[in-house]
Amino acid sequence: MSISGIKGFNDILPGDVEKWHFIETVARQVFQCNGFSEIRLPILEKTELFSRSIGDTTDIVEKEMYSFTDKGENRVTMRPEGTASVIRAFIEHKLYALDSVNKLYYMGPMFRYERPQKGRYRQFHQIGAEVLGVSDPKIDAQLLTMVKSFFDELGITEPKLEINSLGCSKCRPAYREVLKDFLREKLPLLCEDCNRRFETNPLRALDCKIPGCKEATANAPAMVEHLCLECEEHFTAVQGYLQVAGTSYSINSKMVRGLDYYTRTTFELVTGLLGAQSAVAAGGRYDGLVSELGGPELPGIGFAMGVERVALLLSEREFKRSCDLFIVTHGEKAQEKAFALMCQLQTKGVSVELDYESKSLKSQMRRADKLSARFTLIIGEEELEKGKGQLKSMANGEQQEVILDVEAIKSLLA
Repeated sequence: MSISGIKGFNDILPGDVEKWHFIETVARQVFQCNGFSEIRLPILEKTELFSRSIGDTTDIVEKEMYSFTDKGENRVTMRPEGTASVIRAFIEHKLYALDSVNKLYYMGPMFRYERPQKGRYRQFHQIGAEVLGVSDPKIDAQLLTMVKSFFDELGITEPKLEINSLGCSKCRPAYREVLKDFLREKLPLLCEDCNRRFETNPLRALDCKIPGCKEATANAPAMVEHLCLECEEHFTAVQGYLQVAGTSYSINSKMVRGLDYYTRTTFELVTGLLGAQSAVAAGGRYDGLVSELGGPELPGIGFAMGVERVALLLSEREFKRSCDLFIVTHGEKAQEKAFALMCQLQTKGVSVELDYESKSLKSQMRRADKLSARFTLIIGEEELEKGKGQLKSMANGEQQEVILDVEAIKSLLA
C-alpha cells in the first residue's frame, strides 16, 4: 500500500517550483535594493517565544501551534510565524550593537494546525521583512512602498494596500474600554471565541471572520477615532509619506490583525481573487516587542506574505523548466560524442539535455520541444565524419553548421 502525504503538507512540483523561484528572486532583488539583508532562521524554537510575543489569547497560540516536548524535556514549537524568531536572533546575537538600524528579510516554511483551504495550508511558506531601530514614519512608508513595488515587479496589480493605526500603550487601554462597552450588549450575537476573549482581547472581535460577529461589530467605534496626539501625528505622517512616494492606499478602520504585538501602523495587501481569505501580505509596527522578549527598548516594523497565495495570483502564467541546448543523436558513437559535449558545456554554465535512450530523431525533437530548448544540435554518423553538427534555433527554425567544439557551440548559443 502506498503512503500519501499528510493533509495540509503539500509537495511543490516541477512547473510550480519555477514559479516559486521567480517570486523569491524578485523578492531578493527588491528587498536588497531597499537595504535589507537575508537572515535564515531555525524551524524549531522554544514555545515560550511565541506565547510571549504573539499572545496567549490569539488563535495561533491557543489552537494552531505544533508544539511538543522533545527528548530533553524542552517544550518546543515549529515556528508559526517569522517575526518572533527574527527578534529572538536579533537580541541573542546583539545585532543592535553592530548597527543602529537593522533591515532583515527571511524566507521559509511556517506551521499552523488549521483547516487547509485555498492558498492556506498547515505547512505554508512566508517571505517577510523586519526593520528594527527606527520609529520615524518614513520607514513605515518605505516598507509599504517596497511591498507594493514587489507586486509591481511580479506584474501583479490586483492587491490593494489598506492601512490602519492600532494606537499605543497610552491610548489603546481607553479605547479597549470604549470597545468593551459597545460589545457588552452584543455578546449574545458574538461567537464563542469572541465571548471568551471579551475581557482579555476584545479587539479580536473586530477581526473575527464569522458572519454574525462581522455584522454585530459593523458599527463598532474605530481605534483611529481614539488615538493619542503622538499616534495621530504618526499616522498622518505615514499617509503623507505614502503620498510623496506615489503609493496608493485606503484606510480600513476595522483592521486589527491577529497578533497581540502590533502597535500604531498596521496594513494588509488584499485581493478579491482568492475568496474570503483576501490578504496576501500583512504586517505592522511592534514597538514594544523587542523589549518584551528581553532586548533593548527599540522600535520595529515588519510584514510577511504567503508564497502560496502569491503563486495563486500568478496561476495564469506558465513557468516551466527550459534548457539552452538539446543534443539530438543518431548512432552509438554520436551518443558518446554528445555525452562528452554535454558534460563539457554544463561545466561552462550551459544548460544541456540529451536523450538517454536510442529513440528516433522525431521522438528526440519532441522531447527538445517539451523542454523548451532554445537550440538543438543534431549529430549523426555523417556529422561525426565531418566534425560538424547541425545547430537549429527552435524559435525561428534557422539552421547552421557548427564545429563540434565546446567553445564554438557556446559562442553560437549566446
